[in-house]
Formats: sequence, structure tokens, C-alpha cells
Amino acid sequence: MKIGVLASGNLGFEVVKGLTKIHQIEFICTDSNSNSIIEFAESNGIKNYKGNPRNGKAIRVIGDIRVNVLLSINYLFLIEEDLISLPSKIAINIHGSLLPKYRGRTPHVWSIINGETVAGITIHEISKGCDEGKIIEQLKIPIHSEMTGGELLAAYGNNYLPLLLKTLNKIENNDYQLITQNETFATFFGKRTPDDGLINWDWSRERIFNWVRAQSRPYPGAFTYFNGHKVVIDKVSFSNLGFTYDMPNGMILSLDPIVVKCCNGALELRDVREIEMINQRIKVKTVFNS
Repeated sequence: MKIGVLASGNLGFEVVKGLTKIHQIEFICTDSNSNSIIEFAESNGIKNYKGNPRNGKAIRVIGDIRVNVLLSINYLFLIEEDLISLPSKIAINIHGSLLPKYRGRTPHVWSIINGETVAGITIHEISKGCDEGKIIEQLKIPIHSEMTGGELLAAYGNNYLPLLLKTLNKIENNDYQLITQNETFATFFGKRTPDDGLINWDWSRERIFNWVRAQSRPYPGAFTYFNGHKVVIDKVSFSNLGFTYDMPNGMILSLDPIVVKCCNGALELRDVREIEMINQRIKVKTVFNS
């Protein structure tokens, strides 16, 4: 089939590479920072548009190209009716959650933050609303107890292309069903930035544990402050070290290993990016700042 692609990031790039081996990509829309996608399109002679597609900007570049399917993969922008109505068969999006749960941005990170044990992938029809279109395919992916956001994204990377090819085969043969999402169960989570990783030591240790693993490498990371210095933490574990209830949350209870008090227990800091600076200056009973 002839495919028009809207894609961003490394995950979008990997899917695009695999897709070209089976289907014909007529054009690619991406953001200006997805250099691998831009280079791939230009080196393969694929017409491409870089930037926000809205207000007719992308369609003016695409011109009169006709496609059977419009496919969105990890795309950074909401799209308008001019693109949605372009394909002769259907416009679809591949989303990293089990819709209608976790509509919006970075659903895999939010799923870990919220302590979910199952995530997944949904392929759905694109509508004017964010991730609201009818569902075509879904695949569940388990979240094990120490899985990080990067590891969950890698699991998505292993499954995006096979699920997508399965769906495209059904569309090509007109052998698919559209299932309306149940709005009663819909949830939405917004965009995250590096500044959103600040740890609140008043949270339960379970929430902090999930907060840290969701944002660990290769992401910017969960962080706290020590004597004015930003400290990024990539891994913590539960500690049985004792404390008294009136000690402030964030207090450092031990140096070797570094153990910090939370509202309902303690956490050992297992992987700290600034560990040399911390080791030189840290003291027992110092308090991390939220």
C-alpha cells in the first residue's frame, strides 16, 4: 500500500525503516529535531515536511500526493482535518498505552509513575481529539517491578512494527473492526519536561521508587537538591533502616549506603549521577530539599 507517515524520535525512525521494506512511503512529516528521520527521507528521495503541520502548512508541501493510509508514529503534533481526510482508506495512530487509559504524552512514563503492572500499545483511528479515535488493535505489555521507562520503551520498540504490519495487512484486505472507546474509563496525562522530575520526599517511598525508575537513564532523571546542587538519582531500593517519626522527610539516615527517610519508610540511593560530589560533602542528618 501507499503510506503517508507522521513520525518523530528514534522509535518513529525505527518503525519507518522497517515499514519501507514492505510498503511504499509517499511522504514523511516530522519535527525539526528528528534528524535521523529527516536524513532517511532525504537520502531515499521521500518528500518530507519538517515542523508543525497545522494551518495547512504540511499539506501545501505534500501537494497532490495520494495515499491509502496515513500513519502517525510517536508524532509530536496534533493534526487537523486536511491530513486526517487525506488517505483513501484510513488515518491511524500507534499509541503507547491501552486506550482509553493514558491518553496524551509519554504514557509509558506515566504508567510506571502510577505503579501500573500492565501497559500496552493501541492502534486506533485518528480523530480530531487527542487519542480518542476508534480502536483497531491492542497489545498488552507487562511492567515488572523494577522496569524503567527506558526498558518499557524498548519493549514498545520490539512490538510496534509487528503490530503495525499486522494491522496494515488487515486494512489492505478490508478485514478489520473499529471499536469505540469507552469514555467512562478515559484518562489523560500531559507532556513532561526535565524540570518535572523533582522528588517530593513527603511522598510515600513506593511513589518515589516508581518516580525514580520511570525517569532514569536515558531520560533526564528524577532529582533532588543537596546544598544547592542538583542531584539526579537513577535507582533506589527499599531500606529497613530505622528512624523516628519526627525526623524530617528527606533526612539522610546513613552514608554507606546512602539511605534517606520518607514519610512511611526509607530508601537506599543505589545509583546517583553526582556520587563523587555527594560523597565529599554529605553528612548524616543532612536533609535533601524537595
